[in-house]
Amino acid sequence: MTVVQILLLAVPGVFMSTEKTIGQTRLLLSKGDITQVECEAIANAANSRLAGGGGVDGAIHRAGGPEIMAECKKIGHCPTGEAVITTAGRLRAQKVIHTVGPIYKGRPEDARLLTNCYTNSLELAAKHNLKTVAFPSISTGVYGYPLDQAAPVALKAVKKAVLNHPDSFTEIRFVLFGAESYEAYVRALQIL
Repeated sequence: MTVVQILLLAVPGVFMSTEKTIGQTRLLLSKGDITQVECEAIANAANSRLAGGGGVDGAIHRAGGPEIMAECKKIGHCPTGEAVITTAGRLRAQKVIHTVGPIYKGRPEDARLLTNCYTNSLELAAKHNLKTVAFPSISTGVYGYPLDQAAPVALKAVKKAVLNHPDSFTEIRFVLFGAESYEAYVRALQIL
């Protein structure tokens, strides 16, 4: 094990990482637990009712506490591909950006809606002057979006948003749960 890997293992919630620079923004892929990441905003793979749930959504609500759900109830609903923002409660972030990914059906519209999740989340982050944002892999859990298709869509959307807002972000991080997700994003980053 190299010294760099040992240092990365010592960072809470992060087990390995790969990075690339886009303009002045650091794009980081890490394997770990998004609820443990310290950044200004964490994106949540939410459902349209903003009602909490399983996977990343449930983990963020459990770790952040009832303040997040209270704000989600006030907002009420979020259409697929759109994004809304709430407090981060007890998380190590200032805000949670909730975005609703598409349920994968193999249609061209799926990629457009998934792109919109990342684009609209970063538009909201820029509007709120949130310079460091962490994303999970949206729609690749129970919504069934294949990782090998979702990863390039996600990274291209983030790259385009960063280039459209060259002074807005210092770091965009994908915090990926499990080796399969991490490896899919690393492959996609190599051809970005």
